[in-house]
This record gives sequence, structure tokens and C-alpha cells, in this order.
Amino acid sequence: MKTENPYVKLFQLILPVDIALFFDFVDVREETVTDRRELHLYLDEKPIVPTGYKSTDLSPNGFYEGGSIQDFPIRDRRVHLHVRRRRWLDNSTGKSVSKDWDLVAQGTRHSKEFAAFLKGLLGEIPDYGPLS
Repeated sequence: MKTENPYVKLFQLILPVDIALFFDFVDVREETVTDRRELHLYLDEKPIVPTGYKSTDLSPNGFYEGGSIQDFPIRDRRVHLHVRRRRWLDNSTGKSVSKDWDLVAQGTRHSKEFAAFLKGLLGEIPDYGPLS
């Protein structure tokens, strides 16, 4: 019987479903910024070939520059998901391709689930300013 890593299970339970399914957890850092505690989770996209391609059509080509998404707080800590999307090289055209993700609520830097929660609770989605 295969034993599941308890940290991976916890990761799958607390993060948005799409992120837990398609990204690997690579690091976590806790910081205090002007008396505010923050949790920074670093995630890399799993090496899954984008839809419409065969694995022989593409070669791995590193990652795009990471982006940041704000998610539900955990234990009074703001949560920032630092996501790096995988880049692939299309061997027939020489162009970079990647999977098309829809992880954030339109016009925000919040996960879709967190934005919906804030809008339902407050009637709007507050802007916390730039993430550092």
C-alpha cells in the first residue's frame, strides 16, 4: 500500500482545487511586514503537456516569471501564492507555449474563490495594494 505524504495532503486540502491539482509545492516562507504576518507559498506548474499537443511536439523550456495571487488567510496570516507557469518549446515552430490558466478573479490579484467570498461578505473586493 502506497503511503501518501501528509504535507501533500494538507497542501491539497487548503489550496484552491486547480492549484493543488496542477502545481507542485516547492517552498514556504513566513514573514512579518509592518506588524502583519504573511505566509508565502511557492508553487511550480507540474510538467503536464498543454491540451492540444503531444509530448513529442514539445520540449520543456523552463518557467515564465512568477506571479502572485492572494488567497484565504490561514491562522491570521495573509496568504500569497507565488506561482510559476511552465514554458514549453513547440518543436515544429520554435515558439513558446504554455497551458492557459484562469486562476485569479478578473481585475484582481485574488484567487477566484477568495474574491467570491470577499464579494459575498463585503459586497466588494477590497484592494490591499501591491504585494511585495
